[in-house]
Amino acid sequence: MTLRGDSNPWYKERWPWILMAGPAIVIVAGIATLWLAVASNDGLVTDDYYKQGLAINQRLQRDHHAADLGLSADLMRSGVMVRLLLASEAQFNAPEKVTLKMMHPTRAGFDQVVELVSEGGGFYSGQLKEDVGGRWNISIEDADGSWRLQGEWRAGDENHLKVTARPSK
Repeated sequence: MTLRGDSNPWYKERWPWILMAGPAIVIVAGIATLWLAVASNDGLVTDDYYKQGLAINQRLQRDHHAADLGLSADLMRSGVMVRLLLASEAQFNAPEKVTLKMMHPTRAGFDQVVELVSEGGGFYSGQLKEDVGGRWNISIEDADGSWRLQGEWRAGDENHLKVTARPSK
């Protein structure tokens, strides 16, 4: 048996590095995935989902009551300032305050609840905690919880949203 005299140390060869690159990439990707999982708040699962499911009929009654009143709302935004025009087809005593709930479809940590105060003539105004963009689920309701309007708003595309109560079935 003869030994080759032109052999290099292993770390100067190309193939060991190529073979180690795959597992090294997987380790780096795993660490990045772990960091994303720990750093982000998904907020998708609630602890009391069963109780929320049982209360669905009570929430649907508020939607039906809004439809019976013929409620509609125009929501306008300028930066963090929000203005709402609430109108009704039936006899309706406008409340002094309404609640605007802005719920992000996937990130509960971005949700905002804004109390809008009456300016008279069906107009309400309030201020967001921070400027918003993207898609939001909107809920407008009175303080008593007797009616509710719901809609979907793309805050970056349009600064105006028209929400009308769905007719009861």
